[in-house]
Amino acid sequence: MTGTKPAAPSSALSGTGYTILAAAGFGAVSTLTALATREGVSLFTVLAWRYVLGAIIMVTWVRVRGAPRMPGREALKFIAVGGGGQALLVGMALSSTRWIGVATLAFLFYTYPAWVTLVQTVRGAERLTAPRLLALALSFSGTALMVGTPAGDHLPWQGVALAIGAAMVYGVYIPVMRGMQKDYWVTVTSAYGKIGSAICFLMLAVATRSFTGSFSGTAWAAIVGLTVWSTVLPSVFFMMGLMRLGPVRTAIVSTVEPFLTALLGAVVLSQGLPGKTMLGGLLIASAVVVLHVARSRQAEPG
Repeated sequence: MTGTKPAAPSSALSGTGYTILAAAGFGAVSTLTALATREGVSLFTVLAWRYVLGAIIMVTWVRVRGAPRMPGREALKFIAVGGGGQALLVGMALSSTRWIGVATLAFLFYTYPAWVTLVQTVRGAERLTAPRLLALALSFSGTALMVGTPAGDHLPWQGVALAIGAAMVYGVYIPVMRGMQKDYWVTVTSAYGKIGSAICFLMLAVATRSFTGSFSGTAWAAIVGLTVWSTVLPSVFFMMGLMRLGPVRTAIVSTVEPFLTALLGAVVLSQGLPGKTMLGGLLIASAVVVLHVARSRQAEPG
C-alpha cells in the first residue's frame, strides 16, 4: 500500500468515537487488575482468566452470529500474531515494573504513537503531515503532563528497555493488524486473537504454579469486568476505529487512555484528579480535534 484514501468526515468521526470507547475500556485495566490482585490473585492468573473468558465470549458470539469461516491458515496467523503479539507487549510492559515505577512505564510506553508514525512513514503507507506532527506533539505533551517525566531519575536499563520495547512492539503491532484485517469480520479476528493470548497466559500461569479458580467473589467480579469491559469490547472497538482512521491517527487518539484511567481511578478508587491531569487531557483532546479537522479538509471536494 502506497497511500491511504481520506475517510469521509462521518467515517472519521465514528472511528474516533470507537477508538475513544476502546481507550475507555483499556484505561480500566489497571484499576480492575488492582482490585483482583488485592484479593490475593496472582497477576498471571488474572491475565489467564481475562483472556480465557474473553476467548469463550468472543467464540460464542461469533458462532451465534453465524460469521463466515476463516481459512485455517489465516486463523493461525491471528492466533500467533494477534494473540501472541498482544501477550508479548503486555508481558514486556508488566515485567518492566520490576525495575521502574508505573508512571515511568506509562511515560515510556505512550511513545508508541511515534513508533507507529515511524513505521508507517518508512513503509510509505501514510504521509507525515504537519497536522499529524502537531497532534503527535500535543498528545505526547499531554501524556507527559499526566504521568510525569523520568528526567533526572537514575533508571535501571532493564526496565527502560522493556518499557520502550513494549512501545516498539505495539508500534509495529498496530499497522500489522490493520494490514491483516482485510475483509474479515472484526469479531472473528478478535476471537482468534483472544485465543492466542489465552494460550500464552494460561501457559505462564501453569508454569508458575499460580493458576487457580478459588478466590473471592470480589476478585471474580473484577475479572469479569476486566474480561467484558477491558478486553472483549475494546478489542472490537479498537479494530473498528483502526479500520476507519488508519494506524497513525488511531495511535494518537488512543493516548486519551491515561486521562480516562485517571478519571476512573478518581471515581472507583477515590483517587484525586490533579490539575495537570485535566490539562494533559485537554492537550490530548486538542490533538484529536486537530486530526479530525485535518481529515475533514482532506475529504472535501477539490
